[in-house]
Amino acid sequence: MAEAGPQPIIIKKINKGHAGAHGGAWKIAYADFVTAMMAFFLLLWLLNSVTQEQLEGISNYFAPVTASSSTSGSGDILGGKTITEDGAAANSTSRDAVTVDLPPPKAGTGGEDNADTQSDAEGNGKADATAKDLEKAEQDQFEKAKQELEETIAGIPQMRQLAESLMVDNTPEGLRIQLVDQDGLAMFPSGGADMYVHTKRLIELVAKVINELPHKLAVSGYTDSVPFVTDNGYSNWELSADRANSARRSLQHFKVPEERFSRVVGKAATEPLMPDDPTNARNRRLSIVLLKGTGENNPAAAAPEKQDVLPGLSDIKRQQLQEGGSSAIPLEGAPTGSGIVLELQPAIEAQ
Repeated sequence: MAEAGPQPIIIKKINKGHAGAHGGAWKIAYADFVTAMMAFFLLLWLLNSVTQEQLEGISNYFAPVTASSSTSGSGDILGGKTITEDGAAANSTSRDAVTVDLPPPKAGTGGEDNADTQSDAEGNGKADATAKDLEKAEQDQFEKAKQELEETIAGIPQMRQLAESLMVDNTPEGLRIQLVDQDGLAMFPSGGADMYVHTKRLIELVAKVINELPHKLAVSGYTDSVPFVTDNGYSNWELSADRANSARRSLQHFKVPEERFSRVVGKAATEPLMPDDPTNARNRRLSIVLLKGTGENNPAAAAPEKQDVLPGLSDIKRQQLQEGGSSAIPLEGAPTGSGIVLELQPAIEAQ
């Protein structure tokens, strides 16, 4: 029998890949990291949004509210004392339990800043509500005065023809009463500032309504656009101002106090009532405005002031008024120290 040949040697090679480096273990770690970061930022958001009382509640939850009544950790008969030859002596290593009150936590706007903001918001809300109530009450006064004036004119037969000459409306500045010329029924003679008799009767009715309200008055005179200039330069400007002052004198004659007048001006033809027809007779008129929020006995004048958009702006303005009282602006190009300034002074209003 023939002998068998040598057995072949078989070498098995195992190629180890890099699948371990590209497995999914890192995804688990990354997911844990993202979860922890989300929880961290959620915690920051909660601390920033909660109030001071809620923060104190959380602090009290984690802080013990009771302490051990014993003077040592043993709580036994000896009470933390040792026995010596001289008797029971206090052990220096045993100390009384002490409870320390930590200050309340503060975090973002949820602490004292948030409380102050909430209180300021509540105060501003109440002030706005009060101001709105006062404005509504003042508006009701204006409506009542308007109705009373219209009913008075309609109730007097001799004055009914002047109903078209009286216009009463509410404006952002206040209640406006206008005495308007009609075709064939003027309030003043042409080029003159002396009232007709029927104009004085109309002023008398207006004065009775004005005396029932505390508001300051603004009287304005208007003319049409027809050119009017005399040899001495007297024009529609002077004429409108003289008619406004004539109305002021008549109102004072009918018991309207002088201190009630805030301004008396002449505006000529700058603000026509009929813009499409500047020469219309209705452009010649007198305007008497009861100014909103004015008057000594007017509750609306004591309405809370709105807070400044920039904190401290009112204090800066007040300090500037106390120091100078006028705004001095150096002229452009003037040398330093030359003393050349441009002072802005309030205009002197006509009386």
